Amino acid sequence: MSKGLKTKTKAKHSGFYWGIGIAIFAVALLLFCQFFFVDNLSPNDTFLKGTTINGIDVSGMTKQQAENVVSYSLLSSRSDVKLTLTYQDLKWTFTGNDFEVINEVEPVLTNVLKIGHEGNFIKRYKDANEIKKNGLAVQVSYKTVLGGLEDKIEMIALAIDKHGEKPQVIFDPNAEKMFTLSEGKNAICVDRGKLYSLIDEALQNEKEAVIEIPILEIPFEIDEDEILNAITLRSSFSTNYSSSSDARKNNVSRALNSFNGKVIMPGEQVSFNNVTGARTAENGYKQANIILNGAYVKGSGGGVCQASTTLYNALILADIEILEANHHSLPASYVPLSFDAMVSEGYSDLVFINNLTAPIYIKTYYDNDNVYAEIYGQPFENGETIKTRAEFIKVLPHQGDKIIQDTKGEYADKVIYKGEYYRVKYPREGYESKGYIQYIVNGEVVEEKEIRHDYYWPQEGIIVEGVEELGEGMTLPENDVKFIPPQKITTTTTETVRAKIEKERPSAYNP
Repeated sequence: MSKGLKTKTKAKHSGFYWGIGIAIFAVALLLFCQFFFVDNLSPNDTFLKGTTINGIDVSGMTKQQAENVVSYSLLSSRSDVKLTLTYQDLKWTFTGNDFEVINEVEPVLTNVLKIGHEGNFIKRYKDANEIKKNGLAVQVSYKTVLGGLEDKIEMIALAIDKHGEKPQVIFDPNAEKMFTLSEGKNAICVDRGKLYSLIDEALQNEKEAVIEIPILEIPFEIDEDEILNAITLRSSFSTNYSSSSDARKNNVSRALNSFNGKVIMPGEQVSFNNVTGARTAENGYKQANIILNGAYVKGSGGGVCQASTTLYNALILADIEILEANHHSLPASYVPLSFDAMVSEGYSDLVFINNLTAPIYIKTYYDNDNVYAEIYGQPFENGETIKTRAEFIKVLPHQGDKIIQDTKGEYADKVIYKGEYYRVKYPREGYESKGYIQYIVNGEVVEEKEIRHDYYWPQEGIIVEGVEELGEGMTLPENDVKFIPPQKITTTTTETVRAKIEKERPSAYNP
């Protein structure tokens, strides 16, 4: 045999022996794995060795077997469960018997059974070995056998949940910044998700639990500038009282000041008489001239009508709905005809209602010459403004003087005998007039609406005559009372009166 042949034969024998060795090793490894893993793994439908649920060893049990023993344990002791939920000074306590009987153990056991039975061979072995070494202890919450918990949480939430309070506009007419916002209050509600988790966690190991109810606070998301910028000056109006007595100025300013800072909500109705109260000395009012039966006489609260008239004109310029307004028996000197608002306790009032969709805010103030009223609220649409127009229609002629006898002796210090006369008041002509408001957009009148048609009725003159007969030889002193006959109206008279009215009264007259 040659040397080359010997070398090839030797190599062939060496490869054969290597193959036999690898085969023997593989068989041994399979046998090792078989005995090792069989010892550590269990069938897929049973719990691994070392698994306990609520302290019960469920090793080798099927899910159904484990569910039976665990459920029995929980249900047997559910009457011992005591759950107390608290919020501030409120407290709710429930026992297991307050709940419906349910069994929600199965989903929990399904998840536990997956441990050691999912994944590849190596992962399953690793999990199984870990459980065999250290054990797997699982707690199933008592909540799984307490039905109707959600209903009880909702019942509690009814007592706790509160709607938030939107920040409110604060109106201080005397402050440099008249409108500000309050802080408001956050909405409060039970954090249901967190509460369920706390109950579940608390009842994992214990039968009794005291839990403070978690709360969610939800703040209002608002744009402060947007809210405040939505409040604008809708109107302002002033009247002059510079020639009035101090007593009258006191009454006008006091009555108007009753409205300073007043907030009128949408749909709210307001009475001038109710706001200002009785015109008595106790309320700070003084004696001043009032119009009574077509004549000026002293009365408590004289001048209050100028306050109501000032406010009335500010309201109509703000397009606020007037429910009641009445004219005087005599025209007022401080406003055009058909734009006065006479008030008197018991029979005449100024009543208005906020017909807007947002509150209105009233600011009033005064100085030594004028009284002022301002109305704030939502802006007019399309830049609209309002003006007033007074229309003088005609003069209503008076009927001259009427002579009455002083039978009751009311004027005994003035007249005693027949033929003695004393003038109580002069006759006054009357007027018919109308009042309009005009809606103006871009300088153009887009609508005009009649709001008043008034008759300031003419007043008879009144002359008082004594009633006693003259004694023999007596003569009366010369009578200086001049009798005024009924008035005769001509076109010239009417135009003269029109010019006089338009000159002497504040503007708002258009020919």
